[in-house]
Amino acid sequence: DQLVHDVCAQTLPVVFVIDRSGIVGEDGRTHQGTLDLSYLGCIPNLVVAAPKDENELQHLIYTAVNANRPMAIRYPRGSGPGAILDPTLQEIPIGKGEVLRNGQDAAILALGATVHPSMEAADSLSKAGIECAVVNARFANPLDSELILDTAVKVKRLLTVEENVLAGGFGSAVLQLLHGCQMSDVQVRCHGIPHVFVEHGAQSLLRSMYNLNSTGIARQVLDAFPELSVNAAERSLLTGSTPP
Repeated sequence: DQLVHDVCAQTLPVVFVIDRSGIVGEDGRTHQGTLDLSYLGCIPNLVVAAPKDENELQHLIYTAVNANRPMAIRYPRGSGPGAILDPTLQEIPIGKGEVLRNGQDAAILALGATVHPSMEAADSLSKAGIECAVVNARFANPLDSELILDTAVKVKRLLTVEENVLAGGFGSAVLQLLHGCQMSDVQVRCHGIPHVFVEHGAQSLLRSMYNLNSTGIARQVLDAFPELSVNAAERSLLTGSTPP
């Protein structure tokens, strides 16, 4: 009622700042923040954003306060990657992402806390000769359709990454966009949390378990697109696996 009737149906300028999104860790299975992209993204009139670091968070909050419309910003528990804070706040264009790294072999479309490990995964893959673009999507709703479609046309292999259940999440929205544009020649793999309640555990342990750390994301790229082959020794170094 608060989200739909009291705010979004009336398009009121309310900002929802959502702490502890994604994998929370030691708060236990009842407090993991792995569902919010799904239940927020389906509400009309609601902007849903997720910053890549603490600097982008402050700019998104400033953007939301000045947007004059409903907006939700979700950010994870704990510390960020240590980004330097800009002294002057700036509005970020709503629904616009950014390309952080260019690459022609595959593209990782990352959201929120998964952006930083996606960059690390791309750096590791580059050492094995696989060049991955990395896109900071920033917004789960509305998507940056122009950027995503342009990336799909150029690269043809997309991996979406999110700390949310796959059902109805960011990856689902990307798939719906590509389907609506009849881009059947693009390979897409959506990576996130399976349709389960995530158990208690340290964030680092759970991210490793669900392949949401840098080595796990690199592994997902190699598994999704086996034509981007590397030898067994390189794969073990990239993904932390034991070579046969």
